[in-house]
This record gives sequence, C-alpha cells and structure tokens, in this order.
Amino acid sequence: MSERRDVWITGIGLVSSLGEGLEAHWDALKAGTRPVVDETGFAPYVVHPLAKVEFDKQIPKRGDQRQMEPWQRIGTYAAGLALDSAGIKGDKEILGRTDMVVAAGGGERDQSVDGAILTDIEKQAKPDVFLNEQLQSNLRPTLFLAQLSNLLAGNISIVHGVTGSSRTFMGEESSGTDAVRIGWSRIAAGTSEIALVGGAYNAERRDMLLLFALKRLAMMAPWSPVLAAAKGIPTGSAGAFLVLESPEHAMARGATPIAKLSGVWSERARRTEAGAVEAMIEELVTVARGGSDEATAVLSAACGAPEPTAAEAAVLARSGLPVRSVTDRVGHGLEAQMPVALAIAALAVSKGGLFPPLEGEPLEKPFDGTLKRAIVTGVGHWRGEGVALVESVD
Repeated sequence: MSERRDVWITGIGLVSSLGEGLEAHWDALKAGTRPVVDETGFAPYVVHPLAKVEFDKQIPKRGDQRQMEPWQRIGTYAAGLALDSAGIKGDKEILGRTDMVVAAGGGERDQSVDGAILTDIEKQAKPDVFLNEQLQSNLRPTLFLAQLSNLLAGNISIVHGVTGSSRTFMGEESSGTDAVRIGWSRIAAGTSEIALVGGAYNAERRDMLLLFALKRLAMMAPWSPVLAAAKGIPTGSAGAFLVLESPEHAMARGATPIAKLSGVWSERARRTEAGAVEAMIEELVTVARGGSDEATAVLSAACGAPEPTAAEAAVLARSGLPVRSVTDRVGHGLEAQMPVALAIAALAVSKGGLFPPLEGEPLEKPFDGTLKRAIVTGVGHWRGEGVALVESVD
C-alpha cells in the first residue's frame, strides 16, 4: 500500500456572525469582543445571526438566489469565497475535475402550518386522528423531495461550475466531520487531487429552534460560554468551505498552502454507556496529539448540549493544552460546525498564533507562543464525536 500523501488547505471560504472572509474573522477574533448574538428576535432563545452579506458578489444571478433557501445561499456564497481564495474561481479545467463533498440538512418547513398544528392538536379529542389528517393535507411530507439536501451541491455546481464527483452527507454534526474526512482521505490516498468540502447552516429559522426547544436543548437568554457550564445549543448561521489539494497538484499550478490538514477522525460512542463519550473523545485527542504538544492548541466546536459538552470540556481540561471555543465566537452551525472550526483553526495556524481568551470561559488561558498545530474537537448533540488536526506547512 502506498504511503499517504500530505493534504494542503489552499482555499477557505467563511461567513458567520463575525463577518465575511478570513481577515474579517481574524480581526474580530483578535479584538476579543463579545460575540454577536440576538437574544430578542427569537426570544427566549439565543441565535448568532449571519453578518450582512451581499450575495450578488458570489451568486450574480438573482434568479439563482430566489430559488435557493437561505442555507443554500449561505453555502453557495461560502463555496465561491473558497474558490476565490484558492485561485481557481472560473478555471473550467480545474473545476471540471474538482471533487465536492457537502454536509447539509433538509429543507426548511412551513412555519405557519407547523405552528397552527401545534396549537390545534392540544384541543383535539383524538390528536392522533387529527395529525394523520394534517399529514394528508397541510403538511404534505412528499414536498421534502423538492428540498433535498443535495441541492446545495447542485447549486454550487450550477453557480460556480464545480463539476467533478459530488457527495452529500446528512447527519447533523457528524456529516460535517465526515464530509471533510472523505475529501481528506481521497486526496491522501491518491484517488483525488483537489476537492471542495464544507457545509452551511441557517440558524435564523424557527422550525429548527422549535426542534431544539422541544428537546430542551436550545440555549435560552442570556448567552453564556458553552465550555464553562453548558446550558444549551447557541445556534449560529454560518457557512464554511475548504479547498483541499495534494501538494503536487498545488505546486504545479503555483498555489500557496494556508495550512496542512493532517488527519480527520470520526467515531460514534455508545452514549447509553456512562463515560463512553468522554473516553472516545480522549482517545481521538490522544491520536491527534501524536505524542507531541509543541506549539499546539485545541479549538473546540462543542455543541453546547449539557451532557456531551461536559464530557468534551472534561477532556480538554485534562489535556493541559491551550483551549479556544469556536462555538462561543460564532455559535453552533450543526452540519457546518466542523468545517467552520477547521477554517478558523487553519487561519490561526497560518497566522502563527492564537486569538485572546474569552472572559467567562475558564478553560481559555492566555497563549503568547507560536502556534503550529491546532486540534479541532467536536461532539455532536446526540451522536457523533469528531477530531481533526491542522498543522503549519514548513
């Protein structure tokens, strides 16, 4: 079996509540100001809203924009930024063989219909009969076919001309980890030379807030840091795409790497067993550390759900490594969360330093040294544990 190749990150597209693009994010992170949160628009729940984005810059046709839901626009826009960053925007020859791996959720629901049903079902003598009647008329579940998750990949292909192989994963946080893992694995194994990987999430939608609220998982105002005492998921609108590339392919076209993606691990602990999540994430972090902690930090993509986040925080506290919470800065973007965290990790490694700690987050300590390695951790709100390693390119 041939030796695994290095995998470079040669392009990053990132939009979130902190702004658009790498420099805007770095400026906001270095400033160390309080995160951008909305505690009134979706009261009583906390949301990190998307910064103002001029979608025309990356999606020039208004007709294309109109047929996309917000999460698709966010993802298509971030993908365009990544292609620009990598220097391959509009290059038909390269885009024609660029593989694409996307993490995505489903379409947005009809909020008014859902709300009416939830209000009326409590008044029904036979709620099961009432719900079945709604399924046959108002809810029309087959319309989900018009909002398939792979429409994001389709829109990226149409708008930006990325026409290599395409894969779409569903499955909350795990899908984001696996999207990056598959892209990384294919390039490392030599079965792909260049790939666009990432995802997007629109947190400003009441249907998803309702789902988290029904599970008692949505963070209620006031906002608070998730690693300090996880009290719920502070969802955040965000999109992140990375261009992954073999060094040989990148050098042949004169591209400069931002950072190196050295590994991605995705597992699923038996959460019915006490301590399983903590043991799993500790094992993955140990593998990523590789016996060396020199110039290394941890960037956490913790979800904020109490039990899994407490397990992640316990491992990070024992690690002795400097920690920064990505979720505290931009919120939690479910499918997009691992790509977002990896984008920020690669940005920090490329800058050679960490942004300052956040007040109220006890795991975050000052770090003034050089940063060469960033371990990204992320534990899903009800399943899935993921870890990745980003390193500088020497």
